[in-house]
Amino acid sequence: MLDVCLLGSGGMMPLPYRRLTALMARYNGNSILIDCGEGTQVAIKEKGWSFKPIDVICFTHYHADHISGLPGLLLTLGNAERTEPLVMIGPKGLERVVNALRVIAPELPFPIEFIELSGSEQIIERNGYIIEAFRVNHNVTCYGYTIKIPRAGKFDPKKAEENEVPKMYWSRLQKGDTIEADGRIYTSDMILGEERKGIKVTYCTDSRPVPAIAEHAKNSDLFICEGMYGEDGKDAKAREYKHMTFYEAAKLGKEADVKEMWLTHYSPSLTRAEEFMPKVWEIFERVKPGKDGKSITLEFEEA
Repeated sequence: MLDVCLLGSGGMMPLPYRRLTALMARYNGNSILIDCGEGTQVAIKEKGWSFKPIDVICFTHYHADHISGLPGLLLTLGNAERTEPLVMIGPKGLERVVNALRVIAPELPFPIEFIELSGSEQIIERNGYIIEAFRVNHNVTCYGYTIKIPRAGKFDPKKAEENEVPKMYWSRLQKGDTIEADGRIYTSDMILGEERKGIKVTYCTDSRPVPAIAEHAKNSDLFICEGMYGEDGKDAKAREYKHMTFYEAAKLGKEADVKEMWLTHYSPSLTRAEEFMPKVWEIFERVKPGKDGKSITLEFEEA
């Protein structure tokens, strides 16, 4: 299962009732953080989750409302005596930006590994999950992210016997091991059925609507997407600053046929997202207004 929490749902500036952008996902003892706006540490504490299992931090882009909480988080991880490497993923320039922020966090007891994105999309595999980064359309280089938890097929003893796989190897092969023995190579596909439906979460913020968003969000269990503006008369502003309205986001969710969708990254001028939902539901009924601390546990579907 995958736990997902929208830690902050605000854009541009923090408000007394709304923190800046951050999303956290937990899977199999590891945590993924996407963006780290001001107040992210407090939001994690309020949720009751831990900092220490964070092993990957992804950045959509380097505007302050998406990265200004990083120096303090690094210091907290260091004070917790973390020694394991921390992986950071983001657009080109990531190492330069992070090292500039580390002027106030110069000494850390753990190494940082940087993965700088280039091109329209990139796939990173870590600890049993897959991160897909895809380029979107903001006024600086910006990426969306899809987190996938693949699920292997069920064990098929008949298939294992047909492939003459010794029983002593069945357990290890079910765990994904590859075994070389007696002049043969045994792989998990020799004993497992077809791959089953996994879990998929897509996150996108700070972008105009582009086909890549719907393509990567296709059939997601959860799609979290920017809805900067809900008020009438904001279309021109959304186009000028390369953001989205609630209604543009809802159209993407409908096109992608996602199971559930949350709006996020609200403009400071927007105080009650709920007021605009009836109009949103006319476009796509599976949309919900995101809010700080909103969370969900996604589980594998059983046939």
